Amino acid sequence: MLNKNVAKLLNEQVNKELYSSYLYLDFSNYYRNKGLDGFANWYFIQAQEERDHALIVYNYLHENGEIVSLEAIAKPHVKIESSEDPLKAALGHEIFITDSINTIYEAAIKAKDFRTQQFLDWFVREQGEEEANASGLITKFELFGKDGRGLYLINEELKARTYTPPSPLTRTE
Repeated sequence: MLNKNVAKLLNEQVNKELYSSYLYLDFSNYYRNKGLDGFANWYFIQAQEERDHALIVYNYLHENGEIVSLEAIAKPHVKIESSEDPLKAALGHEIFITDSINTIYEAAIKAKDFRTQQFLDWFVREQGEEEANASGLITKFELFGKDGRGLYLINEELKARTYTPPSPLTRTE
């Protein structure tokens, strides 16, 4: 049985991850409307990954006898005035999610919940990748995205991204 505070924080994380998915779907929509199908693809896949993250936590809660409470997903309120705005907003959001994961980890340490700490280790690594990817996209856009040819090449690179389910969802144990 999970510590009540840890379970509460994990349940909140399910909803934060679903919001992340919704946010990135909104970014995909923005880029699709701008004709940047590679950027749209990148964020569409990112939306799928965030949904998967929610499902991983959802499954963990159920596997540990917890009831999951799904809340309403807020409409994304990111003001987009340029093609760089979603990139910067995504980095800020990933930092927010990292802080949230760290808060749950701290609660699990306090509760001596070693199983949840081990479960969260994957998310800690994942968030490092998420922040690096978001930061890398900003760097590429700042270096090359203001030039039409550079933007075209970045867009083509992002178009090649494919969806791969995260390893915790593909476990066969």
